Amino acid sequence: MINIGQYQTLTILRETDPGLYLGDEEENELLLPHKYKPETFEIGDEIEVFVYLDNEERPIATTLEPYVILNEFAYLVCSDVNKYGAFMDWGLEKQLFVPFKEQARPMTVGSWYIVYLYLDDKTNRLVGSSKTNRFLDNSNVTVEKYDKVDILVTHLTDKGANVIVNGKHHGLIYIDEIFEDIRSGDRMKAYIKKVREDNKIDVVLQAPGYRSIEPNANYILDELKAAGGFLPLHDKSDPDSIKNELGLSKKSFKKAIGSLYKDKQIIIKSDGIELI
Repeated sequence: MINIGQYQTLTILRETDPGLYLGDEEENELLLPHKYKPETFEIGDEIEVFVYLDNEERPIATTLEPYVILNEFAYLVCSDVNKYGAFMDWGLEKQLFVPFKEQARPMTVGSWYIVYLYLDDKTNRLVGSSKTNRFLDNSNVTVEKYDKVDILVTHLTDKGANVIVNGKHHGLIYIDEIFEDIRSGDRMKAYIKKVREDNKIDVVLQAPGYRSIEPNANYILDELKAAGGFLPLHDKSDPDSIKNELGLSKKSFKKAIGSLYKDKQIIIKSDGIELI
């Protein structure tokens, strides 16, 4: 079966003037144009390709890597707008179409948007949508407290950073728990701090509680070594100074240096911390 919008491993069947014809076990075939064929190959070789639709809406293969695949989210730039909708640069020759009805707000050329790629049931075409909320569901949360997850930052507000968790759920990192520069479109690892009774998900960038002490302690040790063995920070330091210097909250910093002090790896002085 040829799966549009996804990577597939297909077999090279024959070479023709337009390119290589590839096939699957069900005898479906599609074209890989010459410009994408490997430098060396033999008939019968297997090759991984991405399958999408050409300008005539026919399935076609490419070895280019798109910025997003079927049923996933990506941060894409709008490259064109016409009377039918917007077009996004997604790494392939044919741009990704986002109809006006699928735009959360009117798209403009040069602006970036979180876009979801789906296959339209009526037209069997790949379509993008910036109305991301309808592709997320918190009614059946599949993560638990302390889980390490993948997040995509969608937008920032006075409340914090709204994120997509594991490509499935809404999540929020509260503003007072952000200790580094993050922006819309950033992908990173994070942790589940709490799943609320209403299924809202609180996310943090550092492992919550004592689970964060070891990585934070190791991080502080690295910073100490890089600084020559001394940092002008201690348990009485201003929270903003700690955040600006290390990107940690004062609470996380104190737990980490407490652990290092207990393990006799540092000395806590009145003007900072020092490696032993």
